[in-house]
Amino acid sequence: MKDYRTMENKEIKACVRCIMDNVNDPNLILDDNGVCNHCLSYDEAAAKLPDKERRESAYNSLIDKLMKEGKNKPYDAIIGISGGVDSAYLSYLAYKSGLRILLVHCDNGWDTEIAVNNIENIINKTNFSLHSVILNWEEFRDIQLSFFKAGVVDIELPYDYALMTAMYMIAKKYKIRNILSGHNLVTEGTYLPQSWVHPKMDIINIKAIHSRFGKMPMKTFPHLSPWVYSYYELTKHFRRTALLNYIDYNKQEAKEIITKVLNWRDYGGKHYESVFTRFYQGYILPQKFHIDKRQFHLSTLICSGQISRQKALDEMNIPTYVNESLFVDDFEYVKKKLGFTDTTWEEYMKAPVRQHWEYPNILDYWKQYYRLIRFLKPMRTTLRTLEKK
Repeated sequence: MKDYRTMENKEIKACVRCIMDNVNDPNLILDDNGVCNHCLSYDEAAAKLPDKERRESAYNSLIDKLMKEGKNKPYDAIIGISGGVDSAYLSYLAYKSGLRILLVHCDNGWDTEIAVNNIENIINKTNFSLHSVILNWEEFRDIQLSFFKAGVVDIELPYDYALMTAMYMIAKKYKIRNILSGHNLVTEGTYLPQSWVHPKMDIINIKAIHSRFGKMPMKTFPHLSPWVYSYYELTKHFRRTALLNYIDYNKQEAKEIITKVLNWRDYGGKHYESVFTRFYQGYILPQKFHIDKRQFHLSTLICSGQISRQKALDEMNIPTYVNESLFVDDFEYVKKKLGFTDTTWEEYMKAPVRQHWEYPNILDYWKQYYRLIRFLKPMRTTLRTLEKK
């Protein structure tokens, strides 16, 4: 695989605690002790979680609350499921705790066979209901291709947005308030470097990019207006809970449990339950954008004490695609499915990288939103004064 990375005239700086550096993250900040902003952010978030003495009590209280709010309803909560470790173990915990769960899966046409089998095995064991949202392939393919043509880094943005939006819509349909998230601090950290991703609920950016580079109208793609999303967030219409933060979550132990109890099969990498995500993280990101997401995930495991710094460095020396034949198969499959030729693919890889912010985006909306809030604030103050009289 050809490497498009260049480190000419760049001083390499690395964190002394984790393995993040300014090669992968150009915005890396080191304090006076050489510790990076990601480690400090992790420590700050960890300090807000229940300590070991209170964790079991907090977990049980949360389960009781979910059951109480779900009373007289068909489900206590929703879980978005991919077939990966976190969502599988989250489903296992919910099952073990006696919660009634509606599983939601968003099929964008890139699921691996292992992921599909994992989901089926989870359903067979837990007897949870499954609501599958199947994206229109031709439309979603056109949206994906528009992101390639735009030259932006977060090509996964449309799928991530569709999954979250679909969960909101289904939660509203079944009058479910609680959404359980597989996100967790100890294996995923806080926020990925800003240069790696884009805010996931930015439908304005998705529509702008697709409108400029797409070839067909966006008719069936799940989406919410920013105003509706803001209403959900401000009123806490839906509550997202990271249940894995309420336990001593160890990824290796979780794998062993779900393998034994749920007949779960490992797919070989973080989010590799999708062929496209595997190729995107294993090839496109490192080769075109000089980003290896393993560095952040391994750094998080260092912060949580699940691996040593040396172990993380050793893993970084392993190719993103250990199996060369799998890379060849994925490469040809992705090119063929998306309609790339060898020439158009090479052109894409060599094309300049563009920023999401170069296209219309959610920031324009938030500026209008906060302008409206400031305008309405005096009116709200006056009403509250009148209410007290």
